[in-house]
Amino acid sequence: MNDYFCSMRKLPLKLEKRLQKRKEENSFRELRSQNSGVDFFSNDYLGFSRSREIFESASKLVKEHFPLNGATGSRLLSGNYPLFKNLENQLASFHNAQSALVFNSGYDANIGFFSAVPQKDDFIVYDELSHASIRDGIQMSHARKFKFRHNDLEDLQKKLERIEFDENSEVYIVTESIFSMDGDSPNLEELIKISDNYNTRLVIDEAHATGVFGEKGEGLVQHMELEKKVFARIYTFGKAIGAHGAAILGSKLLKDYLVNYCRSFIYTTALPPHSVASIIAAYRSLENTQSELLNLRKNIDFFKAEIENHDMAQHFIESDSAIQVCLIKGNSMAKKVASGLEAGGFNVKAILSPTVPEGGERLRFCIHSYNSEEEISEAINILSKIILKH
Repeated sequence: MNDYFCSMRKLPLKLEKRLQKRKEENSFRELRSQNSGVDFFSNDYLGFSRSREIFESASKLVKEHFPLNGATGSRLLSGNYPLFKNLENQLASFHNAQSALVFNSGYDANIGFFSAVPQKDDFIVYDELSHASIRDGIQMSHARKFKFRHNDLEDLQKKLERIEFDENSEVYIVTESIFSMDGDSPNLEELIKISDNYNTRLVIDEAHATGVFGEKGEGLVQHMELEKKVFARIYTFGKAIGAHGAAILGSKLLKDYLVNYCRSFIYTTALPPHSVASIIAAYRSLENTQSELLNLRKNIDFFKAEIENHDMAQHFIESDSAIQVCLIKGNSMAKKVASGLEAGGFNVKAILSPTVPEGGERLRFCIHSYNSEEEISEAINILSKIILKH
């Protein structure tokens, strides 16, 4: 066995050098086991991933409707089992849309949409801090691309004014309702006005707003009653929904187009039955009880109050979401503060460059419905002491 591994071809030297550069910059990524500290780092905002009730409800659905371990193929072949229709009808109704199309992940949904929908005569204008999956999908598109400064709608208008397009061109404006690394939001009402004035198609990723905003966790767009003004919305289920997968919501014709031309939908094995059933069960939980949602909002407000009480507001990005970001410049310093919190029993993720721009390193606190006020107070107290010391 050892001889076998020794005989394997080595990694190319230029790739080894790239890895070494990451180590020298203190930005080397590794897969680590989770420790037992208090969770301030997962996206499980409502605790749905650990819900026994949701798990048992999903298991019952699988046993009743499709008791197999896998989908057996793509949805255009053998994998379009009945639970998909149930889920997509449920999503369209819950999110007030004509139709929904389920994807295997948020990444698949975004690269699929942006590589398939905008055409070579079209234009994409996107927020510079859009998620990597959005940017990767945009890079795969033949449309012309322009980015605007983060949440800067004046800069967006300047970009739109420079675009010269004819009657065959479409313009897509792309943003997120809650940004994953900052926790902030664009001015959606003003964005809608700009989109209408320039006759563009607005695409909004609702990944970190789903289950957090709205009366039942419908998302920020729907909470503001703006869904009819948006061309496409992307919802992912690996955050507050506590499951896996994603969906693109829009018109029936958009769904038909994606089924025919979206490669990340067409050429992949469908989600397994238990994944689909878990999403159905989680959405039923959103429909039937809002106790977790109310606890989450209470904890977000308490976290922000504790920041103020410790005179720490200047270190945080303003956010009303479950993502609260403390800016700590430099990879080494961000890691050091995260380690200090871990030593105190709290799991908080340090976000390092190049994931964020150099100088924008940070700690990303994820607030949950199941965090206690005592845990929040102690975490902020430790953070305050560490920052004051340095």
